[in-house]
Amino acid sequence: MKKSRLNLFKSTSMLISIVGIIMIVSTIIVVAYVSFSMVSSGLTNDISSGNQYDDLAQLENDYNNLSLKFDEIKSSYYDGKDTNSIDEYNTAKLELTRAGTAIDNVKSALDSGKPSNEVDSRLDFANKQIQKAKEAYESL
Repeated sequence: MKKSRLNLFKSTSMLISIVGIIMIVSTIIVVAYVSFSMVSSGLTNDISSGNQYDDLAQLENDYNNLSLKFDEIKSSYYDGKDTNSIDEYNTAKLELTRAGTAIDNVKSALDSGKPSNEVDSRLDFANKQIQKAKEAYESL
């Protein structure tokens, strides 16, 4: 009877030791996986953010070029004193102002560290606004 209890105790303590080792190893694996995921996610966000800054710079460049074009033709619309042409110019200029606001919105999202997908949606909206402003300029 004493030998069977001793064998039972040995096998139980061996089982507890093996389960403990397995739990320690699995905990180390889980912690390593979570750490790796966080690091790779951070790198991906930084890379994505870099591309988004490039897109923002392109949008600002397009906006500035379009703004210069609007300024060049402004006098021809305001000198004529034709209210219809002034209204057309002001409507087109309003589209440019909306594009500028959309670009500022993108800049704000990037500066505040918004998620990549939200910044991308704001970039898409700003691109659409720039296109509308270009079409408005071309219609003048």
